[in-house]
Amino acid sequence: MQEIFDVAIIGMGPGGEVAADRLITAGKKIVVFETELIGGECAYWACVPSKTVLRGPELRAEAGRAAGTLPFALNWQQVRDYRDYMVRHLDDSVQAEGYRQRGARVVRARAGIAGPGRIQADGREYLADHIIVATGTAPVFPSFPGSEQITAWGNREVYTLAELPQSVAIVGGSAVALETATFLAGFGVDVTLLNRSQRLLGREEPEVSALAETYLRDAGVNVRMNRSIASGRADGGRSVLALGDGSELTVDAVVFATGRTPRTEGLGIPRAGGLLDDKGYMQVDEHCWSAEGLWAAGDVTGIMPFTHVAKYQGRIVADCILGKERRAGYGGIPRVVFANPEIASVGLTQVQADLIDLETEAVSVNLPEAIARPWTYEQDPRGDLGILIDRRRQVMIGAWVVAPQASEWIHQAALAIRAQIPLSVLRDQVPQFPSYNEAYLVALDKLEHSG
Repeated sequence: MQEIFDVAIIGMGPGGEVAADRLITAGKKIVVFETELIGGECAYWACVPSKTVLRGPELRAEAGRAAGTLPFALNWQQVRDYRDYMVRHLDDSVQAEGYRQRGARVVRARAGIAGPGRIQADGREYLADHIIVATGTAPVFPSFPGSEQITAWGNREVYTLAELPQSVAIVGGSAVALETATFLAGFGVDVTLLNRSQRLLGREEPEVSALAETYLRDAGVNVRMNRSIASGRADGGRSVLALGDGSELTVDAVVFATGRTPRTEGLGIPRAGGLLDDKGYMQVDEHCWSAEGLWAAGDVTGIMPFTHVAKYQGRIVADCILGKERRAGYGGIPRVVFANPEIASVGLTQVQADLIDLETEAVSVNLPEAIARPWTYEQDPRGDLGILIDRRRQVMIGAWVVAPQASEWIHQAALAIRAQIPLSVLRDQVPQFPSYNEAYLVALDKLEHSG
């Protein structure tokens, strides 16, 4: 008789791993399929290595701004070695063996869905009551005349570098583009950022875009807006880009941060009753359910391409399979760019609020003018905060921060938005002194007095 599993998981990135852990702990019999590394893009080529190599430049910048500190040099070799340690030297054998010891079947082969509950891989067929697709996304490299001649890198090439180049062009204006520019410029690489639109982080508030551009320029990045690539060519081992404005740019490599595409091609999702949108993303409901016995988690759903969302969806899927009624909600989930200073936002922007006809009010606060913490943290302090409220319901619906440690203290706004905490309750908070969190109270007081 053919072996039947309770759950099959295709793709063992953050979403797949969280689901697997939850299901194994609950005693379910699972089989997992992974053609690359258990842990996925985030663990080896994105979140973990990028934040690891960003820490040195961040600390040097902090030391340069703190009172009484001496400048220090960065050691790329030591940073590189620690990065390699953090990404397990691109070796997931310990993780794979850990799953086997817990009773899971680990299959190192490309999986394809043959029908409901049927998966084919490595010349065999596997049967499962439930299938979870968590295959993530792959980078998109644009095509233009001569694109095949240049040295083109994505996040994988950048965050596995053994030696740093002297110069790069970074194409894009997203979080990945900004973080990569911050990292490389911090280690002394000559960085030119080419953005085809008129502002960075185009989906965030205009104030955020302007601040992000200012700080990138302060860090030595040559930011060029409204720039497109007309063609490329190789010249003596270097890459030459002809830009739409008639200028040329010669660099050692071109880093493309120009979006990603779901890894669903050839997977056979429709054979199990699942639907794909016109870009190839899996369509799921509020339970992350796609069809009878078919689920999805992570970037492959196209909902919010963040590791923390993938992990959240992995919990949702696992709990639903285990018979617990859970619905995914995407309000109050933070978005962070680990630049210097950090950029964090959560909830709706003004444009999004206007599209659904909310009656809103916005207020912003320059932190050095309002609270003490920026001054105790650094000389010539930086930082700005903005909040957006729903006037009718008297709750916060959006917030943004460009300031040191923004990734940590954006969560107060995230909780306020997700839980729809009344402004009267938020105004009654007693924040630690001195802390960046005091800025929320200043913003709320400013809002109250303006009304």
